[in-house]
Parts: sequence; structure tokens; C-alpha cells
Amino acid sequence: MLKQQPKADDNALGVPNEKPLPIIEAAGQLAAKLFPHSHKKRKLFLNGLQEMYSAARNKDVLVIHSPGGWGNTHWEGLLDWEKSIVTGVTATLEKLGYSQTMKQYFRCGDALWGGRSWYKEGRFFLFGTNYRAYVLAEELKFLMVNLPKLRIVLVGASQGAAFDNIVMVYLGSVEQVYSIELGTFFAHMRRRQLTTRNLAIDSNGLMRDPMCHRDLRKGTKAYFMAFVRWFKYKAQGKPRKFTNCINTPGHEYQWEYPEVHGRITEFLTAVFGEKH
Repeated sequence: MLKQQPKADDNALGVPNEKPLPIIEAAGQLAAKLFPHSHKKRKLFLNGLQEMYSAARNKDVLVIHSPGGWGNTHWEGLLDWEKSIVTGVTATLEKLGYSQTMKQYFRCGDALWGGRSWYKEGRFFLFGTNYRAYVLAEELKFLMVNLPKLRIVLVGASQGAAFDNIVMVYLGSVEQVYSIELGTFFAHMRRRQLTTRNLAIDSNGLMRDPMCHRDLRKGTKAYFMAFVRWFKYKAQGKPRKFTNCINTPGHEYQWEYPEVHGRITEFLTAVFGEKH
């Protein structure tokens, strides 16, 4: 939690003691604006903002990963190909000479079926509305004001790619933020907005992505078989996350694929260049 009484050498946001209160007060005002009716949500928001600020304050680049699926998969539970993209991005930035740190951003809580997250994700898929995207955009604006030299790269796959695109729309002309979007679901294509700060990859270079190109037959089959696998693993006493049971050929973007790492490396090199 952001504390109103900073320590002698450092306050809760990790900034020098000369001007602690303006940043703390600004963060508190932002939390009250975004979550005026929930003390719990304000507290969670301030804790998350503090973590991002503390991680990024001495770095050149902050990489934010928006997980695919329901948007609540922690790093250890991610599919290997999605991990490979994030590690490929961070390694490329380091090769270009930039210090970086990576944080995950979760759209939903872990208790998906016990709350309203399923409903919110359904509305997101059908209508493209997602309040969490607006919240993240406001957090990034806060970081840009208080860490003006920082640059940010959003990395998202599938539903995470669509989420990041909406964040970029909310950000508008904020030039320090870039977005790498892989395998955006077809439902989001008509409302997707791209600029020179977005890299959208809709094919892994090996086969057509049915989720991007509205191949309902293959998509339906993939999800039906995923339910079968999910029940099978649960019956065997080896439960897995539903998203880890989905196998959709073409909807995986391994970093090792030339089309994938080639385009991402080219994009990062173009927007960042080599640090001198």
C-alpha cells in the first residue's frame, strides 16, 4: 500500500525524499478517480502501481505482458510459445543495449468462475469494452509523467493482443509506449486500430491462423477438444488450466519461427535503435 508517511530515505513509491508527497497524492487521486466506490480495489491498484514504478524507475524499458486466454495466467503456467515471445522481446532489448524489466498485467482474478470475470471477458470479446484497459492506460500515463525517460513495450497474444490494442487507443498520442500484438481474435479485428507504434502479427509464417481469420470450423473443433482434454485431466487427478488444453494449429507464435522473431526484432530495432 502507498504510505502517507515515507521513510527517511525513501517513500512507498521508491522516489527520493525531496518530493515524496506529490507523487503519493497523485497516485491516491488516480486510485480514487478509477475506483471511487471500492476501498479494496483502490488498495490493489496502488499496490500494483507501486510495483510497476519500483521495478521501472532505474530501467530504460518496462515490458508489460498481457496473458492470452482469460488474462490471469501467471508466468509459470504460460504456454511455452507465449513465454518464448516475452523472453525474445526482453533479450532483443538487451542486445540493443537497453536495461529492461518485465511485469505481467492480469485482466481477471484467479477465481474466474466464482466472480464476474467470465461476464466481463464475454463482453470484451463481443463488444470490445474493457475497463481494465482504461485502468492500465491511466497507470502508464502516470509512469510517463513521473518517469519521463522510461519507454514501455506491451506484449500480448490472442485476447491479450486485443486488450493491448485497446490500451493503445486509450493512450492516444503517448509516444513512449509501443505494442506487440500476436494472434488477435477475429472478433476484435474490425475495431482494431494500428499506428506506427503497434506491431500486429496475424500469422506465424507457417500456416493460417484460424482464430484471426474467422475459421469457425477449426476454432470450434479446437475448443470442443479442449473441453474434452480438460475433463480428462481433471478425472485423472491432474487438473490443468483450460487455456493449456487448447490446441489450435496456426494460433501459436513460437519465437523461433522466422516470421515471428524477424518481424519483432525489426520493429524493436526501428523504434529503439542501438543504445550508444
